[in-house]
Amino acid sequence: MTDDGKQLLNTFETRLRHLIYLHEEQMRENAELKRQIEEAEEARREMQAELDDLSQRYTDLKTATAISLDGNDVRETKLRLSKLVREVDKCIALLNE
Repeated sequence: MTDDGKQLLNTFETRLRHLIYLHEEQMRENAELKRQIEEAEEARREMQAELDDLSQRYTDLKTATAISLDGNDVRETKLRLSKLVREVDKCIALLNE
């Protein structure tokens, strides 16, 4: 093998090793990014669960406020309760269809 051939072979080997190194580096980075995505997705799921819980609690609070009996608002409270009952009846009718 000539000196030029050996030099080309060495250059090729060096570049191949560098490409292998870069490939391994990209694989490590890819694994890290996948881990970060999984963590972010888990955090998103937890926040969604918390949002759902808070939304339910807010709805419950609105309902409790709507039906609270305040001596001055008895008539208004009865109207609100009637409206809620009608809404429930409509939902039941829709479910029965």
